[in-house]
Amino acid sequence: MKRAQQGFTLIELMIVVAIIGILAAIAIPQYQDYVTRARYQDGLASIEAVKTATAVCIQENGGDPTACDTDTKVGTTMSTSAAGGKITIARGTFTAGTGGLGGTAIFTVTGDSTLSSCVITATGTVAADKINWTYVTSGTGCTKSKTGV
Repeated sequence: MKRAQQGFTLIELMIVVAIIGILAAIAIPQYQDYVTRARYQDGLASIEAVKTATAVCIQENGGDPTACDTDTKVGTTMSTSAAGGKITIARGTFTAGTGGLGGTAIFTVTGDSTLSSCVITATGTVAADKINWTYVTSGTGCTKSKTGV
């Protein structure tokens, strides 16, 4: 009497393990980058209201960024952290241009050591009638896939 085969063969199990290993090798780093990028975006989103209020303040003060370098002067409160404390947010140096016209306004978003200690600097350059924001990253491993910038 011939017995019916039950279960999987060794080669079938080895193929399944290899496929799971390949998927894990690809998916885990992608997921880690996704989580890191989400945390940085949380930090950037938390300065959006302050950036807008700063731009309005600068316009109301004749284009002088130094007139808008504190929460009190801007009329809004800036959060100093985001993403569960893994992101630190700070107001940087505000400088006036020649004759009080133009200049720059700077905000920084910094990740802790678990986020590669990347620093995203948002610099607002004041022109005659508007403020243009640019983002620059610095630090090791600060790629767009990690910071979104």
